[in-house]
Amino acid sequence: MLADIIAGPILRRLTPQQLVIWWVSPYKCEGSLHCFSQEKQILEQPFTSDNLSTYRVGERAVIHLLDLEIELPVAQKIEYDLLVGEKDTLKPLTQTLPQLTYSGEQRPSFIIQSQLTNMLHGSCRNPHHESADSLLAGDAQVGKYLNDPSSRPNLLMMSGDQIYADHVGGPMLYAIHQVIELLGLNDEEFSQAEFNHASQLHQQSDQYYQRERFLPRASRQSTLLSRTASEAIFTSTYAHNHLVSFAENIAMYLLVWSPALWQSVNLTGFSVPAKFQATFDNELEALTTFSSGLDKVQRLLAHTPTYMIFDDHDITDDWNLTALWEKNAYEHPFSRRIIGNSLFAYWLCQGWGNDPAKFKGDFWSKALEYQELPNKENQDSLVETLFRFANWQYTLNTSPKLVVLDSRTRRWRSEFDIADPSGLMDWEAMCDLQQELIGHNAIVLVSPAPIFGVKAIEAIQRMATNLGQPLAVDAENWMAHTGSASTILNIFKHPKTPHHFVILSGDVHYSFVYDIELRFQHFSPKIWQITSSGIKNQFPQPLIGCLDTINRLLYGPYSPLNFFTKRRAMKIRSRNAVGQGKRRLIERSGLGHLKLNNDGSPKLICDLHNDGSVTEFIQPKGEIN
Repeated sequence: MLADIIAGPILRRLTPQQLVIWWVSPYKCEGSLHCFSQEKQILEQPFTSDNLSTYRVGERAVIHLLDLEIELPVAQKIEYDLLVGEKDTLKPLTQTLPQLTYSGEQRPSFIIQSQLTNMLHGSCRNPHHESADSLLAGDAQVGKYLNDPSSRPNLLMMSGDQIYADHVGGPMLYAIHQVIELLGLNDEEFSQAEFNHASQLHQQSDQYYQRERFLPRASRQSTLLSRTASEAIFTSTYAHNHLVSFAENIAMYLLVWSPALWQSVNLTGFSVPAKFQATFDNELEALTTFSSGLDKVQRLLAHTPTYMIFDDHDITDDWNLTALWEKNAYEHPFSRRIIGNSLFAYWLCQGWGNDPAKFKGDFWSKALEYQELPNKENQDSLVETLFRFANWQYTLNTSPKLVVLDSRTRRWRSEFDIADPSGLMDWEAMCDLQQELIGHNAIVLVSPAPIFGVKAIEAIQRMATNLGQPLAVDAENWMAHTGSASTILNIFKHPKTPHHFVILSGDVHYSFVYDIELRFQHFSPKIWQITSSGIKNQFPQPLIGCLDTINRLLYGPYSPLNFFTKRRAMKIRSRNAVGQGKRRLIERSGLGHLKLNNDGSPKLICDLHNDGSVTEFIQPKGEIN
């Protein structure tokens, strides 16, 4: 029997005026929200068509988004309860999800904060990676300071790769297919694929670790053979289990955020080719450990306002990396649908809750057409709407203001060669960003990829691009495109730029921190590039250690090579990590923890690890990198 809540509740947007909660149930819920302060009920809000939106994605799967206008106390602990059910069978959360509360607590809780002083942040959570799930460290941090408004984290910022649609473990894909059947998730029809319907794909017993055989390919002219050849559109090294259908994407989200469905799936009910057996065994061990900690992940997300933005792996590796990739991917009906399915699931499970008002009007009307009749025509039409949508970025009017960038769908395509990397944001998006910054003394800017990255690694990516192989090294960084690089750097130089810029990033599977100022100017904003990655992923050793050493040797404080980079007008100092010697790049999986002073400058920058240890990045003593 299915639980009344099979994923969630996840606290999403939380401000003094608005409360947004997301969850998934096997049916359309009736019920109400109740809030308490010091054991006294201060709010009772029944669900209505005005405050609760639902979206059915299967026979037994309905996504709920509760969006309330509120007037609740700020900077104090507020307990809440969701009474959900059908008609006269409403149950409180303590009965529906008894594991959701911390020890000694009667209900989950939140604290509304307009002053942003304490954040958790990170990216890159791969369920079958061998590293530990650092969201459990976030759960421990919230539990430790549950009753302390000044020390409890204000929010959790997840800056990309919340799922890996392009890198799925074999046991996870098998679990996904069981969830699809269990919940009756929507079937769909494909064009120019080896199968007509998703149900045919889901039932294939020989697909595991071998999906690259039927993933779409693009034609290209071979200069060597003077004939037409083909190449993979989905370039991930691990595309052999790439998610394809909308149902697969939805099931993936439900499995990475909640323990409920894991009790109903079996990870060992299929055989794999002998050459993949060792891979399967390693993934099975990692997934078993991963699923055992999901009750704590569920608890963290129920207690902490959580904001999200996509990066490449939420959709597919190399998503919109070059104009040539876009041409190949969007002109093929099958690859277009695969990308659209991932973006569709992203909207429902991530984007919607960031700022629900963005998706009203024509967007919601088009989405309702598919919900009412989930056929091929309506799905294609909704996918077109998703591709045209240009408002995935959002802000939070805290102090300092939080500005979250979309660096994936508004690309600045190369004017010289469509095979060259595109800029991460185009001119219009940059102008929009500049307007968001005016009038603020301090900003927390969320850029999924670091704006100020590791120069040695960027140089390697540049060389690969010059050799015509940008996809081989994931050659996407802010400095890879002259137009976007110059524009973002000029934004920092603008006289109306905020005095303090904290940039939060992930993506790269290692952590580092830079302190940045402008050279040759009387006035310079103070900029901090803080990169924490990954939550459950890490760059391989010893390679990252070698790159760290090369970067320090080639781009040290007095190296003339610094003057050949696009950021030569910047003075950049690397922070050392406590206990790591001269290491500046830390590959260990962790969850970023940032404390801010009242003026928006960092007070504490560190990574929290699953085992309770902490890696702190300390103030540099004058060395320029």
